[in-house]
Order: sequence, then C-alpha cells, then structure tokens
Amino acid sequence: MRKLAFLVPFAVTAALAGVAAAQPTVNVTLGSELQEKTAGLGDREVRAQVDRLAEVVSRAIAGDAELAGARIDLVLTDLKPNRPTFQQALDRPGLDPIRSISIGGAEIEGQITLADGTVQPVRYRWFSTNLGDVRGYSVWQDADRAYRRLGSNLAAGRYVSR
Repeated sequence: MRKLAFLVPFAVTAALAGVAAAQPTVNVTLGSELQEKTAGLGDREVRAQVDRLAEVVSRAIAGDAELAGARIDLVLTDLKPNRPTFQQALDRPGLDPIRSISIGGAEIEGQITLADGTVQPVRYRWFSTNLGDVRGYSVWQDADRAYRRLGSNLAAGRYVSR
C-alpha cells in the first residue's frame, strides 16, 4: 500500500503535464496599421488589449479537443475604443472621458496551425453599428465583445467570419 501512495503523486503530475502540453498556444501581435495608430491611442492601453485578446481567446478554447496542441497566431489589425483613452483625453482636452462615446470594436486576422500541421485562416471583425449599440461604460467594451465572440467562434470551429 505504501508503494501505491508513493507512486500516486508522480502519476498525477504526469497526467497534468500531458494535459498542459495539449493546450493550444495563443500568440497576438499588432498589425502594421494599428502600430501606426498606437501613439494616438496610448501604447500601454494597446498593449493591454493585446494581452486581453490572448487571455480571452485562451480561456474560451481551453480544453477544446479539436484545438489541442494547436498554435493560434492572431494579428490585431484594427481597434477602436468606445470612450476616449487616457492618451486621447490628454491630446484633446475637449473630450470628456466620461460622457464622450463612440463606435468601438476590433478586427482580428491570423491563422491556426492544428496539431496535425494543417493551417486554417482566422478572420473576425465586430464594431458597433451606431451609438445606440454602445452598451457598458468601459473604454474597450466593444473590443472586449469582439474578443469574446472570436473565442466563442473558435471554440465552435468557425474560424472565418465577416
């Protein structure tokens, strides 16, 4: 019985290592056009959105058997806030960071390299169509909605959507 108690922790560790190795990896970069707009939006805030996109997509596809061991390379090609970013409020003092709202969202492209080596393109774009669609009080509310919808689409096997 003591031999079994000695081996169980090693078996659990090995099983967890196998599960962790099967998780898909998500890499996010900025598109060239968005890199040019980064200074106007605020470098720190744009980098935070890159991290947020990776986090939301990783969480949405965690445990998905079809994407086990896949590499997901995403490019954030367009990003628009619903409210002025800190940098925009500094650059244009007339903007009210609380009451000023605009149409926001995000556009994402990239590819998925599945564990068997096949490559699938990824495309997703979502922006509010009018100010009545803007819900919530976050600066990046619609961009976050785009990230969540992309994650749901990837988990459901829908890689290209326009």
